[in-house]
Amino acid sequence: KRVNILDTPGHEDFSEDTYRTLMAVDAAVMVIDSAKGIEAQTKKLFEVVKHRNIPVFTFMNKLDRDGREPLDLLEELEEILGIASYPMNWPIGMGKSFEGLYDLYNERLELYKGDERFASLEDGDKLFASNPFYDQVKEDIELLQEAGNEFSEEAILAGKLTPVFFGSALTNFGVQTFLETFLKFAPEPHGHKKTDGEVVEPLSPDFSGFVFKIQANMDPRHRDRIAFVRICSGKFEQGMNVTLNRTKRTIRMAHTTQFMADTREEVQEAVAGDIIGLYDTGNLQIGDTLYTGNAGLQFKPLPQFTPELFMKVTPKNVMKQKSFHKGIEQLVQEGAI
Repeated sequence: KRVNILDTPGHEDFSEDTYRTLMAVDAAVMVIDSAKGIEAQTKKLFEVVKHRNIPVFTFMNKLDRDGREPLDLLEELEEILGIASYPMNWPIGMGKSFEGLYDLYNERLELYKGDERFASLEDGDKLFASNPFYDQVKEDIELLQEAGNEFSEEAILAGKLTPVFFGSALTNFGVQTFLETFLKFAPEPHGHKKTDGEVVEPLSPDFSGFVFKIQANMDPRHRDRIAFVRICSGKFEQGMNVTLNRTKRTIRMAHTTQFMADTREEVQEAVAGDIIGLYDTGNLQIGDTLYTGNAGLQFKPLPQFTPELFMKVTPKNVMKQKSFHKGIEQLVQEGAI
């Protein structure tokens, strides 16, 4: 499988930007601090995910530090977010006493210390013979098996059940297991609704996509501007011509790129589900639909929210009114205003 990762900031200042990004994904990874539990912004963002019924994969992070009881964290998922949970693994200890994970799904132990990464469940009593946390783990798992939710791939794909993984991103423990399972259950690209209610399927031969984010000055050496496009159907080929539905103008997609951290690479081809960055000279806006073919196509608009902060700005130098208005217009196009 090919995976496009869209990393979104959790701070509330970027909430609207994050909402739009969530409209471009097929599944979400929810990372929760095991000490803090579900925070206010997580709850707010989850409402968007729940509205779209997309699968949510939960990673309980920072097990290398002392945190809340695992059962309390699962209970909080169901009470605050209203989504059922199924633990794929279970922590053995926490903080300085953290010894590893009891992997329910793969039926094995994942060891935090030592040279061996995995051990069989049969070896658990021998490995943790004098560890009181392991006895507690077995009690917790027995309780989960009797009273917990049943595993259901259908419920996961419908966004009604979230598989829960424990681990520590800082020490890179439990991450590999999480990613392998995510690849196994993550859905294929789904169809997107047009304004008339029809669904554009990803296997449709004509190219279509929408702009969900615009970011200027990503390269400190140049005053560039990138429009991020989610491809919904068809195939992108470098240099192809597409129609911008808002203006009905033809745009040549000659300079496109994909990002990995601070590195970029030119994109020659891309298909439904991929995210590409299109160098923009000011023609595109957030929510724009791009397509090929004769039929006019417009995807449903991205969510907009009521302003929360109000400010008056004026140029210091009245002789630079033109530059001032140009800058304000760019902020509007980027969705900041």
